Amino acid sequence: MIFKRKREASSLAATVSELEEAVAARDGDGTGRAFTAMMNGVQSASDAERVLAGPRLAALLPAFPPSARPMLAMAAGFCVERGADPAACAEPILDGVHRDLLDALEFARRWTAAGAADDELPESDEKIIDDALLARLGGEVYEATRLALAWCSVEEWQPPALAVLCRSAEVRRRHASAILPACRDLAALERHDLKCLAYALAVLDDEPLVVLHRPTGTGFEVRISGIGDNFQLHTLLAHVLVGGGHVPGNTPSAESVRLATDPEPAQRRTQTIATGAFELLAPDGERIWNEGLPDDIPLVEGRRLLVLDEPVYQRSWNADRFFPHLPGTAELTRVLTAGETRIWFARTSPGNGIRQTS
Repeated sequence: MIFKRKREASSLAATVSELEEAVAARDGDGTGRAFTAMMNGVQSASDAERVLAGPRLAALLPAFPPSARPMLAMAAGFCVERGADPAACAEPILDGVHRDLLDALEFARRWTAAGAADDELPESDEKIIDDALLARLGGEVYEATRLALAWCSVEEWQPPALAVLCRSAEVRRRHASAILPACRDLAALERHDLKCLAYALAVLDDEPLVVLHRPTGTGFEVRISGIGDNFQLHTLLAHVLVGGGHVPGNTPSAESVRLATDPEPAQRRTQTIATGAFELLAPDGERIWNEGLPDDIPLVEGRRLLVLDEPVYQRSWNADRFFPHLPGTAELTRVLTAGETRIWFARTSPGNGIRQTS
């Protein structure tokens, strides 16, 4: 049994070594065989093996054929999900994501330029790739094929990207802002579902937020991190401000707060319901939707400025967070003075001003 366990413990490492050697030798057949063995091995390996294999698999991405790159990234991302260092795997994975987003956008540009004005973009399915498509894209066949593959496979990059983005604030700080514009541009074409990737890239970390409570005319500085959507933000603001006794309203349940902040992700979807305490408003009075992101809150004088008002109607939602592996935080750093609060309210629209009480 000892020797059997020893052989099993080294099997994934040996398979990854074979893959590395085949890639270095530019051995196409050998790479294919080793890749298949690796994909099987990574599923049956121990977590200890996956921890070591993740960075090695990620490092192979730049040298891998474009058609198989997303699958290799998925294997590396799976290793991250099982304990591999996200920071050690992030750069090759997110560079691949960024490259395919840009290539997919270039595919769309060329497709549109070569067709009629009402010619819709094709679906993202590899069955569309044929000689006629490549001829329409123009340029070198290899390049046109790469663009078409990116158009068809860009959604496959989401799981490995989320694996590294949701497990490291440093990874998000280092890479997210450069990738987000291309992600949003491609999503706007409405041929790919990139919501999860876009939300993860837009997560704010260590972000100061000025919060004005219109009914009481009070103001606060809050620092937020790791919040996946405004449902989660809403819960945490109510916890900090209502639960802390700073403003009136409904205090969120302890369980809804735990689900928003617990470092351990929920193992399954819960039935916990959170109830809204506020209306979330931009400085100009426009509603900030719970379905949106903290990144939607506008910057005013270099600070994100959010106005809270009494809810127009009662809202409730499932309290599970958008990203199970990403705990959020909201910390009250300071209560603004009356003078500071008046200055910030003066930067909002008249309808968002301090209410006059008789």
